[in-house]
Amino acid sequence: MTTPLMSLANLAMPRILAAVVIAFSLVACHQANTPSLGTPKAIFIIVDGIPADIIEIANTPHIEDLAGDAGYTRSYVGGEIGGPTESPTVSAVGYNSLLTGTWANKHNVYSNTIEDPNYQYWDIFRITKQQDSSLQTALFSTWLENRTLLIGDGLREAGGYKLDYYFDGFELDLVRFPHDESRNYIKNIDELVSNEAASYVREHGPDLSWVYLEFTDDVGHMFGDGLELAEAVSSMDANIGKIWQAVKSRQNTHNENWLVVVTTDHGRDVATGRNHGGQSARERTTWIATNSQNLNDHFSNTPAIVDILPSIMNHLELAIPTEIAAQLDGQSFID
Repeated sequence: MTTPLMSLANLAMPRILAAVVIAFSLVACHQANTPSLGTPKAIFIIVDGIPADIIEIANTPHIEDLAGDAGYTRSYVGGEIGGPTESPTVSAVGYNSLLTGTWANKHNVYSNTIEDPNYQYWDIFRITKQQDSSLQTALFSTWLENRTLLIGDGLREAGGYKLDYYFDGFELDLVRFPHDESRNYIKNIDELVSNEAASYVREHGPDLSWVYLEFTDDVGHMFGDGLELAEAVSSMDANIGKIWQAVKSRQNTHNENWLVVVTTDHGRDVATGRNHGGQSARERTTWIATNSQNLNDHFSNTPAIVDILPSIMNHLELAIPTEIAAQLDGQSFID
């Protein structure tokens, strides 16, 4: 016996089935057209002593390609002028502010002598290893003490962990890199370090890496603002280009989602460009370039060097331990 209700149901059924088919087709189409982001990886690069007003007029095609239309911003170092967080605009101070996400009043590095770093404030590699010990870490540096003192590689008081791979210490090799007054040996080490970083990234794809290049700061101290510094910045950009190409190669051949962050540790004085360390606007004004496609509003509102650590952690999808997060001075510019 067929009831009116059954008749209505029979009439409606083809339409319901068609709607279901269309819905599933739309979902499948969306999934097919949405690429997998893949395993998150990150590499941050510190290029020493390049003021924002110099990088903005220099010939830097590789950094510009990396940053695209929205991945460049001015930033700052030095903490709060006149406040407890005020920090010298000096190299090691800037490096450690990035590494720990804190200002000098916490990490206790106030000069390049690195006399008594406070390892209570964990660096980015220690946090990463604590959260997932299987993640691979790497350092490529023109200055040995970035690893031995700032990170405290293998030191019990710094957590006892060791980087999985490091490539540094060549400034101590006087046979291979004899020291010259023009500091060209540092330029050569920068190139060596960049080549190794590019090769290692392409072949091994470490989860978190730091590259440090020094020569631009040396040129600034010798010549100040001028043609020599512009040429050094262009040379630095060529080194960045090798690493950027390696990252793009990894993304094309592996299921990986790479974040690249390039920044500097301080600006330079207004008068000559040869000095830094003070709290003038030019010494404090730095910059950040990144390929991230998930930048939030904080990125365009003058972020600080201490914001880079939480941003990288967000990209790597690693939660910062609560007690460590409470100590941070920075906030993420990546959602």
